Amino acid sequence: MTTATHEETLGFQTEVKQLLHLMIHSLYSNREIFLRELISNAADACDKLRYAALDNDALYENDSELSIEIEHDAEAGTITIRDNGIGMNREDVINNLGTIAKSGTAEFLKQLSGEQQKDAKLIGQFGVGFYSGFIVADEMTVRTRRAGDAVDAGVEWRSRGEGEFVVADIEREKHGTEITLHLKSDAKEFADDFRLQSLVRKYSDHIEVPVRMPRTEKARDDEGNEVEGSEVTTWENVNEATALWARAKSEVSEDEYKAFYKHVAHDFSDPLTWSHNKVEGKLEYTSLLYVPGRAPFDLYERDGARGVKLYVQRVFIMDDAEQFLPLYLRFVKGVVDTRDLSLNVSRELLQQDPQVDKIKSALTKRALDMLKKLAKDKEAYQTFWNTFGAVLKEGPAEDYANRDKIAELLRFSTTHTDSATQDQSLADYVERMKEGQDKIYYIVADGFNAAKSSPHLEIFRKKGIEVVLLHDRIDEWLMSHLTEFDGKKLADVAKGDLDLGEVENEEEKKAQEETAKAKEELVKRVKEALGDEVQEVKVTYRLTDSPACVVLPEHEMGYQMRRIMEAAGQKLPEVKPILELNPEHALVDRLEGAEGERFADLARILLDQAIIAEGGQLDDPAAYVKRLNALLSA
Repeated sequence: MTTATHEETLGFQTEVKQLLHLMIHSLYSNREIFLRELISNAADACDKLRYAALDNDALYENDSELSIEIEHDAEAGTITIRDNGIGMNREDVINNLGTIAKSGTAEFLKQLSGEQQKDAKLIGQFGVGFYSGFIVADEMTVRTRRAGDAVDAGVEWRSRGEGEFVVADIEREKHGTEITLHLKSDAKEFADDFRLQSLVRKYSDHIEVPVRMPRTEKARDDEGNEVEGSEVTTWENVNEATALWARAKSEVSEDEYKAFYKHVAHDFSDPLTWSHNKVEGKLEYTSLLYVPGRAPFDLYERDGARGVKLYVQRVFIMDDAEQFLPLYLRFVKGVVDTRDLSLNVSRELLQQDPQVDKIKSALTKRALDMLKKLAKDKEAYQTFWNTFGAVLKEGPAEDYANRDKIAELLRFSTTHTDSATQDQSLADYVERMKEGQDKIYYIVADGFNAAKSSPHLEIFRKKGIEVVLLHDRIDEWLMSHLTEFDGKKLADVAKGDLDLGEVENEEEKKAQEETAKAKEELVKRVKEALGDEVQEVKVTYRLTDSPACVVLPEHEMGYQMRRIMEAAGQKLPEVKPILELNPEHALVDRLEGAEGERFADLARILLDQAIIAEGGQLDDPAAYVKRLNALLSA
């Protein structure tokens, strides 16, 4: 029965209107994906009912054999997809089909490139898969009832995708959802048995819920002869309908793994790699983890939905079980199925279950090993790094136990290539270290060019010592937790005293000491002229072309991190830099010969220039310009 009452017409959310216009008028290059999206939604509805029924078996309403059915009517030009899953009430229908509460749709629209094939790949990734039905349909009708509600609590939703939708109360005997697509004149090809079956096998063969289609045959008598005018309809499974992760790896093809990824990640593109593993013994679980080829829109929202799909003995529990992987691996997608958790698990119970910690530890190592294996393919790993590298850099601070494993996976720019591309590992650096070098040197700056051009690199370039160029916002924070690699200490070239180890010979060290002694009077005069503006003044040997540079104490927070924290409203104590002078530079010679106010102005110009070169900001830029102009016009 579908008697309609209480009918009202409502308007779509603004972003949904834009999305519908895109679906209807633009995306034709991958039209067949509509079926994958609607089947995937139906499978999720069945999973949700199975989970809800753990506490209330009556929700099945004597219909516990969950399935998805697909029918078509070539003459009427319709396709119907129905499930006996959790279903929706009136509020659910309005919220889910008329608006999108999260920012997914707006972000989806921002990422559109204008190229149809690329844009079609975004469908589903932002939770907008239902609307893909309008790629092939000029009208969609949804009839649904939430499991456990009364028969007269059914809801009908219909729309032509033109800005409005109609919602009406109906009577509906069965729980679950039925979607009817009224196909466009140029999409009638989809109302075909063979076409629909091939699409189900192509995109949804891996779904555990059976996908069934009707088969009509003439009835036969006892002797097997067809009976004229009598037909019998049976429902046959089209998909494999077995949990892909529960099958042996040898039985699963590469295409099946890729298709399953697209289902769990709602992503049209292929994954970069995956790892399928079954553990038996004291702890029993099966995992199937994927590394995506593209970043989700909310990758940098640390509070956003993330995690793997959790099953207990093949019973779906939750979509985003974040307890099984650390936050820095939030890009990993997949499934974990275990026997060692109670079926009535909740997020609170998961946080208290010691088995969860054991599985998390094992899955973390499995994911890192998967990345290590991927790193053997330099091109594929570079794709991964360009997409997820900044997130992986969060690892050393969050996961001390696996810090060394993570460090092996990090990639950086260095002076070896002088390229902004982050493609050099710390292991590569160690292999190239000069004889006598005992540290890994790095510099942090706001951008690649600022790092590459820093005065602090001058002595390192002269001596052929490689320096890691760090220019991501997270890099200084990373290095505060990654202090050594392969037994080598990591040293910031812009902090503390310069120590090149045995790369410098005794003659060089002796000459430096003699020069420092000869410049003691100059150093004293500069310190007096600058007063409290600097912590200390000294002669430096880290410069070859620049007259001066500023250095921070070894354990002091760097300029980059200070700017980030101050921008976030954090109050920080003032830090006075150390000014180091290049005794070989003409400007320092000129400074040494100046007197009085001119000496003070020259000293301040050298300090201000050094701060600017470091990416710092001057307290009084106008005063600096005035002093510089006076120097140039003298």
